[in-house]
Amino acid sequence: MSTTHPEPPEAGGGRLVDHLAGELARAGVTHVFGVGGANIEDLYDAVHRGGAVRCVVAKHEFSAVTMADGYARTTGRLGVVAATSGGGAMNLVPGLAEAHASRVPVLALVGQPPAGQEGLGAFQDSSGRAGSFDAREVFAPVSRFCARVDDADSFTRLLPRAVAAARAEPRGPAVLLLPKDVQQARLRVPARAPATAADGPATAAAAPLDAAAVEAVSDALRQAGRVLVIAGEGVAAAGAREDLAELARRLGAWVAVTPDAKDVFDNRDPRFAGVAGVMGHANVEDCLRRAGLCLLAGTRLPLLARGGLDRALAATDVVCLGPEPPFVAGTVLRGDLRDALREVTARLPSRPRPCPPHGGPRPMPVPGRSLPAREHTVPHAQAVAAVEAALPEDAHVFVDAGNTGASAVHLLPAPRHGRFVVAVGMGGMGYTFGAGIGAALATGRRTYVLAGDGAFFMHGMEVHTAVEYGAPVTFVVFNNNAHAMCALREEFLQGGVRGDDLFAPADLAAGVAAAFPSLRVTAATDAGRLRTALLRANAGPGPAFVAVACDPREIPPFLPFQSFTEAAESKEGSDERGVVHVG
Repeated sequence: MSTTHPEPPEAGGGRLVDHLAGELARAGVTHVFGVGGANIEDLYDAVHRGGAVRCVVAKHEFSAVTMADGYARTTGRLGVVAATSGGGAMNLVPGLAEAHASRVPVLALVGQPPAGQEGLGAFQDSSGRAGSFDAREVFAPVSRFCARVDDADSFTRLLPRAVAAARAEPRGPAVLLLPKDVQQARLRVPARAPATAADGPATAAAAPLDAAAVEAVSDALRQAGRVLVIAGEGVAAAGAREDLAELARRLGAWVAVTPDAKDVFDNRDPRFAGVAGVMGHANVEDCLRRAGLCLLAGTRLPLLARGGLDRALAATDVVCLGPEPPFVAGTVLRGDLRDALREVTARLPSRPRPCPPHGGPRPMPVPGRSLPAREHTVPHAQAVAAVEAALPEDAHVFVDAGNTGASAVHLLPAPRHGRFVVAVGMGGMGYTFGAGIGAALATGRRTYVLAGDGAFFMHGMEVHTAVEYGAPVTFVVFNNNAHAMCALREEFLQGGVRGDDLFAPADLAAGVAAAFPSLRVTAATDAGRLRTALLRANAGPGPAFVAVACDPREIPPFLPFQSFTEAAESKEGSDERGVVHVG
């Protein structure tokens, strides 16, 4: 472990990390998220000295990445995470994998041992020398750009390349490996005017759209009768909500959204058909079968978004707008999504077509259990309705994986002026705790985190970070004392519940209240108490925590479970915890 100490910056020059801190501010970055350590401490020192960027210290590097991820998704800026070498660096990988899969621009600044100690038994050596593993080979698969900075001169070239790679299509993480002595190296650059956040991020000019493809797509839309648009997260990333709405208006189209994109179209608009895919609404398939053409906007339509729709898609003409090709066959207009929407809309008649009636977002039928509901538990539908009643229109919502996620995606309308984020790229449990904090600190808006107790036990102690920084986050934890979706899969798909995924009861509210005396904490055993707690949190500053008691036997609106529910209800018998067995 290095014991060298940096000299203070000098006028007209400074350490490489001082230049780095200034470049981040110039790019519009307002926060750097991470966990400190010996081989990244110089960067934290430089950011602190610079004063233009705020450092937020997380409890775990995975959550630090998700904070940067949530920051990027809600602001459109580059998210930045900084971590030290060794275990700290390795903890970044799952968070970067999510950002890679979901196309989120994140820059990871990863400290390394001093270059002169590599291959000589350096603590946390990952240079690839003398039997150590190579960090570049670890990060390369989960990044758009990964490079080791060997000297100060190379840094001035590599930093712009990393930032450009993170922002270019397809967006995603960029990683710079920074040896400690290189961070401390002196670097002189030409004088520049002071940077401000108002300068905003620099964006690369988009490549021009293929004119023939624009005409082909426009002709197909002009000639189509009924049109179903399925819009994805790419609409939000491109800042193209208004462009999507205008295209739908001109076409008189129905609009469905993918599970990770509920906020890209007004959920209360008569054109809104609901969510597509395995957590979606049955009427989306009806609309698809009635449509003469399906337009994909900002989505490649992965499996979670097209579950149950493959047959209807195969019988329908498909057109796709976006930077990457879809997973289904069709006519593709590749390029900047916002430009594509505008170019195609400009070629349509200005007089909007009438939108034919449809059934609206029809909830997936979820048969009830033959067993009575457990006492003092709140059904998911009632809990989600309470959240909907309290949710501010400008709030951000971050929804975690599992039964909680399926219910919220299916039942909770997105706020009109905030993000509704579901991390389905990797679907990692616990993503929301950091992401919600990053979004709240970046925007100052009330942010809701909806997660299950399994996700809480993974990364819920980031509540500490929210308390430390006064982040306006309301954590709503659906506590069924189980990895309930896993238990239901065991029941429906494997012939019986093993019990591994059912936990002894835990009083999360009491535990969190004891750990954080200043935090507003509520144990909600009915929907009314839940709604009251949420409204109280909206009215106050800083974070709040609500634990909602739920039944692990409740079946969420999740397509793979539907064909098994009747069989489950026809069987009798349960274990001592009241879980029905099949077979």
